[in-house]
Amino acid sequence: MKQYIPEARRATPVAHWYAAELVDHTKLLLRLFGQPATAMSAILDRGSLLYATLATLAVSLLLARSASLFSFYTPLLALAVVYVPGVLVLSHWLAGLGGELGTVFQRDYSPLLTCSAMGWSAANLPLVAAGWLLPDFVVVYVVGVAYLYFALLMFFAVRTVFGAENRIAVAVVALSWLPLMAAGLLWGPLRYLFGWIASPFFLFYAYYFLGAEIGNLGAGLRSRQNFHRMLEAAAVNPHDGDAQYQLGLIYLQRRQYTEAVQRFQSAVLADPRETDAHFQLGRIARQQGRLPDALAHFQTVLDQDERHSQSEILRELGAMYITVRQYEDARQMLADYVGRRPYDPEGLYYYGQALEGVGRASEAREVYERAVEADRTAPRYRRRITARWSRLAQKSLARVT
Repeated sequence: MKQYIPEARRATPVAHWYAAELVDHTKLLLRLFGQPATAMSAILDRGSLLYATLATLAVSLLLARSASLFSFYTPLLALAVVYVPGVLVLSHWLAGLGGELGTVFQRDYSPLLTCSAMGWSAANLPLVAAGWLLPDFVVVYVVGVAYLYFALLMFFAVRTVFGAENRIAVAVVALSWLPLMAAGLLWGPLRYLFGWIASPFFLFYAYYFLGAEIGNLGAGLRSRQNFHRMLEAAAVNPHDGDAQYQLGLIYLQRRQYTEAVQRFQSAVLADPRETDAHFQLGRIARQQGRLPDALAHFQTVLDQDERHSQSEILRELGAMYITVRQYEDARQMLADYVGRRPYDPEGLYYYGQALEGVGRASEAREVYERAVEADRTAPRYRRRITARWSRLAQKSLARVT
């Protein structure tokens, strides 16, 4: 008895920890109903693939008991084997994600599967009550609403995991049903295959021989979360501006601008000479139309380092001057920038805008052509960024020709 009591006491904090984790993950699941964008970001930082899997199985089991249309493991297999890989391929194709497709799978499969499984569980949770309480003809409409909401949650998942633009995320979600439709056409053999895959013998041997590869698929989520936890721990130090800046970049990539601004401002408070943070604050302020704030931050960057970020400060100032129609000031800034970086499509596009603004249409046309050519010759991994400026330059060419 004397040995048993200390062991029980040691086990109690572990049980409390598991209970706290369960409550925390459940809060993240329920948060998807009111704050989907923030919830997806939190799932990426603190979520659990195990919890997401169990939640999907639990909701599927409840739906199967009320409707008896499918086996309880079918939705999870469809997500893991068909839907999430399809979304990854579409995102790699449409968003131009860096790296080979295999690298993207290893890096982003488990984060996307976690977000997708949590989103599916949240969207289908109301269907459980609807299936028990409402007549069948009403349930049909509830199913439609539920899957529209799942599409909305997947929009935020794609935007959060990949940092995709809104239009890209919409396109990915709109096309993401194609793999499911293909699977539906082949449902007969696939159902047999899924049943075979779900057998205990297959799972045992698959884990025995492919355990390392399966573990690598989960490494993407673990590495993201470990990096985020490390930065959060470093950010506790009020003098560590770099940790705040790195966290700001994470939120900026996820398009959570409010959180990003807060982190960049904290970085500036910790170190007023954190030039990178001033630069990002200026860019966000310019995009949001807060031009006095943008000018103040850009001026700070210019005073600290005129060649910061490969002289991109000159491009940002030039773009801001174009916004307020100070075309001559913009032309001077952008001429200097293009002289330093002659193959940047964004800088060339803005330079063409400035030349057009001061009445030098023939020179503007030549610069627009250079912007289009710069995009064509850009490395493949940069096409996602440069393609937008090529399209804008082509539209401007049609106007000035």
